[in-house]
Amino acid sequence: MKHLVSFALSALLLACFACAIPAGAVVLEVTVKGTVSDISAAGNTLTLANPSQYGCVYVSGGFPPTCSWTPMNETSVSGTVPDKAASSVFAKGDSVVATSLGGTGGTWISLAKLYGTGTYADYATDEIGDIGSLPVSLIGDYTVTGETAANCSACTGTTCTATSAKVTVKSSNMTVAEKTLLPGESLFFNGRNDASSVNVTFVKGEALSSACAGNSGMVGGVQPVSDYLVHVVPPLGVTVTTHGTEASVTSGSTVPADSGTSSAPVAAAPTTTQKAGLPFAALTLLGLGAVVLLAGRNRGN
Repeated sequence: MKHLVSFALSALLLACFACAIPAGAVVLEVTVKGTVSDISAAGNTLTLANPSQYGCVYVSGGFPPTCSWTPMNETSVSGTVPDKAASSVFAKGDSVVATSLGGTGGTWISLAKLYGTGTYADYATDEIGDIGSLPVSLIGDYTVTGETAANCSACTGTTCTATSAKVTVKSSNMTVAEKTLLPGESLFFNGRNDASSVNVTFVKGEALSSACAGNSGMVGGVQPVSDYLVHVVPPLGVTVTTHGTEASVTSGSTVPADSGTSSAPVAAAPTTTQKAGLPFAALTLLGLGAVVLLAGRNRGN
């Protein structure tokens, strides 16, 4: 009986952990920061020298996690770029943040070019790839988010091809432009009268298949990855009030008249907001839960 109780408790723990994990987001994302030592347009690769890895310590009691960069043992890390446009955005010596899936390097799903000097050294002027996976803020107190819509007739496992993306641009946490983009379309905003501007292109993307009828129960698999191109021209007097890593998408479709945007009609479809991968803490808890579960079963035998 004691072993049965232990087994039941272990199973309950695993169920609780699973409930706390976003559907589809089960592949670990590894984020590093370094200096570009090589970039190859022919090979579509980018190499970072002296990389540091991003990590967070999660504590109980509702306190926010403590996040920092830790130097790695590797002298350099390489990976293929998420978009061929990287060769025209990045150059040797640039300070860059890069994210990959499942391990360090190999294939970058997102890249951010940092301002690199002074007070705003850790703020990005350019982002390429899956912008929701980057733990950096854009310069000028801008935020860009994307919410993709699934093509439910083109799904594999936990992901579907995206038919469109609702892109939102925020300034000082206020929505200033919003537009639903088809692949290849762009959103441009320059309405702050401080010489700054934001240009966002939705190249292509994926969405969670759980947004489609009949797939709501799927919880295991690869998270959706999308490709965006974001470029920010910093304001003449750069002011930054926050340095967050994520912002929610504001509902609605109204775009200011002076934003330089236009809307294209897009058929309604299931949507999903791009999210980062599983935190280190969640993976650790799952691993511990599995060990406890196996131990309980062995004792029972």
